[in-house]
Amino acid sequence: MSRIGTITRKTAETDIQLSLSLDGTGKADIETGVGFLDHMLTLFARHGQFDLKVQAVGDLHVDYHHTVEDVGICLGKALAHAIGDKAGIARYGSLSLPMEETLVTTALDLSGRMWLVMKVAFPTEKIGSFDTELVETFWQAFAANGLLNLHFVLHHGSNSHHIAEAMWKGTARALRQAVTIDPRQVGVPSSKGTLTG
Repeated sequence: MSRIGTITRKTAETDIQLSLSLDGTGKADIETGVGFLDHMLTLFARHGQFDLKVQAVGDLHVDYHHTVEDVGICLGKALAHAIGDKAGIARYGSLSLPMEETLVTTALDLSGRMWLVMKVAFPTEKIGSFDTELVETFWQAFAANGLLNLHFVLHHGSNSHHIAEAMWKGTARALRQAVTIDPRQVGVPSSKGTLTG
């Protein structure tokens, strides 16, 4: 069974087509108009071994906020669609990822309930032209629409680019663990019998 989520979202601020395959090979075809986001999503696909296609047109003349948030929304919705009823999945994933001077732990639970905890402070307000506050904006949108608990802890790090990159790579690898089919798992991995909220 193919686990693919395809989302189309069109508003007055953005027009997005996104496709996510959980059982891919790390192929990425990303074009959002936001160079740093394209880079992070490409890393996300590669480290998660997901096939990810994103075509986004947004009101970048205003700023990057709407595009970044709406891509996060679409990625979360695509994940929720792709994993379906979650029967047989591992459910949880976590990783402490080093990136030169940086160490970030990412932990997640595909619980059907949204929660974001981000114990991360960026040393700069921007990474190039990208506002570092948009990192939280993206992950908030992703967690809310993917219906997962998502936790980040920055243990140490002094380079904003490295911190953000460790978060995207760590989430990809933790998510790869969580969506893996466990042959010993019968049905949904919950004593409640459901992971829909």
